[in-house]
Amino acid sequence: MSAIAGSRAGRSLIEPSSALSVRLIGDYAKIDENCCAAVNIRQSAATGAIKAIGAGRTVVNEPGAKFDDVLYNNFASTNDITNWGFSGQIDYELGPVNLTSITAYRRTDAITNQDSDFTAADLLGRNFQNLRLNTFTQEFRAATNWDGPVNALLGAFYFNESVNQTNEIDWGANARSYANLLIQGASGCAVANPRCTNVSALETQLSPLVGRNLAGTFFANGQGLDESYRLKNEAYSVFGQVDFEIADGLTLTGGLNYTHDRKRYSTNTTSNDVFAGLDFVALARAGGIAQGLIGQGVNPANPAAVQAYASAPATAPIFQAIVAGATAASTNPALNPLLALTPLQFFPPFQNVPNAVESGRVSDGDVSYTARLAWEVTDTVNVYATYATGYKAASVNLSRDSRPCCSQNGVAVAGSDLEKLRTGGLAVTNLSGGSRFAAAEDATLYEFGMKGNWGVASANFAVFKQSIQGFQSNIFTGTGFFLANAGKQSVFGIEFDGSVRPTDALTLSVAMTYLKPKFDEFKLSAFGDLSGTTPAGVSPLSTTLALDYNQPLGNGDRVVFHFDYHYEAPFNLVEGLPGLVFRNPDGSPNASLALAAAREFRQDINDVNASLSYAMENGLSLTVWGRNLLNDRTLLQIFDSPAQTGSLSGYPNQPRTYGVSARFTF
Repeated sequence: MSAIAGSRAGRSLIEPSSALSVRLIGDYAKIDENCCAAVNIRQSAATGAIKAIGAGRTVVNEPGAKFDDVLYNNFASTNDITNWGFSGQIDYELGPVNLTSITAYRRTDAITNQDSDFTAADLLGRNFQNLRLNTFTQEFRAATNWDGPVNALLGAFYFNESVNQTNEIDWGANARSYANLLIQGASGCAVANPRCTNVSALETQLSPLVGRNLAGTFFANGQGLDESYRLKNEAYSVFGQVDFEIADGLTLTGGLNYTHDRKRYSTNTTSNDVFAGLDFVALARAGGIAQGLIGQGVNPANPAAVQAYASAPATAPIFQAIVAGATAASTNPALNPLLALTPLQFFPPFQNVPNAVESGRVSDGDVSYTARLAWEVTDTVNVYATYATGYKAASVNLSRDSRPCCSQNGVAVAGSDLEKLRTGGLAVTNLSGGSRFAAAEDATLYEFGMKGNWGVASANFAVFKQSIQGFQSNIFTGTGFFLANAGKQSVFGIEFDGSVRPTDALTLSVAMTYLKPKFDEFKLSAFGDLSGTTPAGVSPLSTTLALDYNQPLGNGDRVVFHFDYHYEAPFNLVEGLPGLVFRNPDGSPNASLALAAAREFRQDINDVNASLSYAMENGLSLTVWGRNLLNDRTLLQIFDSPAQTGSLSGYPNQPRTYGVSARFTF
């Protein structure tokens, strides 16, 4: 991986009077890099097809070599990101009231292109994105500075953000050869199955059923999705807080916040993937009816003959039986071999929004509040107890995995947007259920803690219990995201951090966290009922030990040494994977089997970092640094390998890395 990064920042403080100050801050950052490396961690029949395309050359890593730091691709994945912004803060003392205004604007432009099959074969030709974010915020606050036991704060906050995103993801030059091998495998060619077929034979077989010549159209180079997503998000909140000193050192705090959030979103996404646009159930039904009619001596290509046969009293019952048999067979995998090819329909038609059923709007609001009692036991020790509620607005899925809600075991939920689209004849071909957005979540927190600062040493301790109704779950699928709401997630935790300074130059510190999270209720996850299980990605115990040595020299320069060790106890990286959903006999997802499979990727973390700097009085600093000095290799994320059913990929962490850097502060 290579990268060129740079940043600039500037600030200015203007004080026209002792009561008025104006602070202006601006920053600019630029990243131009090749990023990011993904490796194969589990192979499947799809991997065998990729290797066959390679014709003897290595096109994908073996799972046992996932940490060899060798990347296989046919073009470099790139990020070209520009990020800049500015803010202005005005503070004015109006007698016993301090007035504050903070205005900020930020712009992000990101152009990326990824080799998303993560192999040296040209399966996915490109995954190009142009993302533009514009964010404006305005905050006003008025805080009292009264001498009495009561002080208050009132404020308002406004948020305005627009997202404009375009994507192009296409089949590559090797896609047809790759699909041909998989189709041969799925149709039993290896055992001389009479159903054995290939891409060209399928095109010939299906052409009469669709009424056009399909020759050469399946998995053609350049076919895929042309995507466009837009989001407009406006939110405002008004808040207030009152501090009441009940007695000397004992303060009661109460706060209220009202937030209203509104999102408007739209998509304009089209697919020109011919194979993915075919309805295999409808085609098999039509083919079955045609074969039945031929068996009765009726030409299915002659509408008049078919109509006469279907309506004649003597033959109408036979026709109805043909239709019923073809309909039943069309959804039976044992009788409809086309259904086995459904996983290769990687770029199906997209149901755009807004439409006659989905408005493309989500709006909600919430009142949250805080109550806190704090007691300054001594000048160095403070204890507190807090009860608070919180709110997170709805999140919108701006990816190719955005689909209307909802389905269970492939069947649309009664009254859902998916059912309305299907029954109204508005659904695009091969539309499945998913989610457009995750609804708002509400949090409740109980916390008790202690803070102490004795000069040469400090310590903070907290015990808390947090529960989240409607927890927003977000699963990365390799080329998009799946959003869903859990019924409830809760966590009990204990936190401690402390430091000690044996000398003026030396500081030793430690931080420890114990967490016991749980899905109290998550019945409709992508992997089945996860209620009562532990959320993935959360270590039950983590700790960080650090040493900082900052020694001034006689000439005004300084020598600075830093060392830290971070440990996380073993945890599951995922609850499951969308492409590896285990099924019960009734077709519903089996969460127990999904969790058992996920334990294969259970891991812990042991991370050691160090740096040595020479900081000059003139602002120049030179640093030698090392990261992950133990070369502890782990996976940051795992996901279904795009367009490779049964195969898994993952992003490995950074290997042992050394470097030097220079910084100038002025």
